[in-house]
Amino acid sequence: MKRKILFLGESYRADAITWMKGLKEFGDFEIITWELQTSNNHRFKRILEYFFSPLSIRKTIQKEKPDMVIAERTTSYGFLAAISGSKTIAIAQQGRTDLWPEESKLYPFKRFIQKYAFKKAHLIHAWGPVMAIHMKASGVDMNKVLVLPKGIDLSLFTPSTNNSNKIEAIVTRSLQPEYRHDSILKAFGILSQKGIDFSLTIVGDGTRLQYLKDLARELQIENKVIFTGRIPNTELPKLLQQSNVYISMPTTEGVSASLFEAMACNCYPIVSDIPGNQSWITHRENGQLITIDDTEMLANELILSFENPELRNEAITRNRKFVEENANYYINMKVISQKYHELINLRDI
Repeated sequence: MKRKILFLGESYRADAITWMKGLKEFGDFEIITWELQTSNNHRFKRILEYFFSPLSIRKTIQKEKPDMVIAERTTSYGFLAAISGSKTIAIAQQGRTDLWPEESKLYPFKRFIQKYAFKKAHLIHAWGPVMAIHMKASGVDMNKVLVLPKGIDLSLFTPSTNNSNKIEAIVTRSLQPEYRHDSILKAFGILSQKGIDFSLTIVGDGTRLQYLKDLARELQIENKVIFTGRIPNTELPKLLQQSNVYISMPTTEGVSASLFEAMACNCYPIVSDIPGNQSWITHRENGQLITIDDTEMLANELILSFENPELRNEAITRNRKFVEENANYYINMKVISQKYHELINLRDI
């Protein structure tokens, strides 16, 4: 009998698409989706919609009769899953804690609803070890936690050889303030002043796009920076394969599929020195870790990496092997799908 899953979350996100696609492919699940319709740009209206959303979700459950509800983010859709009335619930923590920003006035409320979501869920996804640390500290029953990334499609994200004698860097994170694209541009401004040749490709869209274009012009590097805008995920492997350095400077991180994709395509990773990245990258062994907003350090480490091709070549070989063993979508999504079937069968008894 074909099982049905209701997914609560933003279905357009690449991360969500990977999750749902894997469940269809390896679990033979039918997936239906529900998500908030109001944009984050209309904050008050979105909060109002969220307040009334449990009624809408329960109507969807009554109509579609899913065997299971799954949800992303423990402090938003995860909580909605917890109060949905479904008898089988899996939720995923997306960030290191999901309690972000920490200075938010809503922090105590988010912590409260997260604890409730943790309690009601029958399976909790920690896409990486850094998330499990927070769960354990929050008193979660760790028997309910599955520590495993969804993985990436290694048949699409394949390694390539880039013998370029210049830095050909790529950034694939959303153009939002927390990803610190401005620091990256300023570091490349320093390289330009030193007469070091480079190209920088910035993939994606976001609220900072125009600001970043203006900054590139101000730093006089606009002729070396390409802003692609939002692209289909199917076009991303080619751009990664044409690059030799991957840069990501978030202020907070859970598990980054973008980092795995870059590692799979033989991009040398230079990322921010935060717990979410420290789980995968050891400084000057298989990549480099940079203090947040330290543009001088980023520029210097970029130079250092290019003056040490042996370091980079050893790292990219090691990183490809790592993703094959730990972040293979074809292996990991089979495990996750099997867990869901076991959970549904157990709850049906």
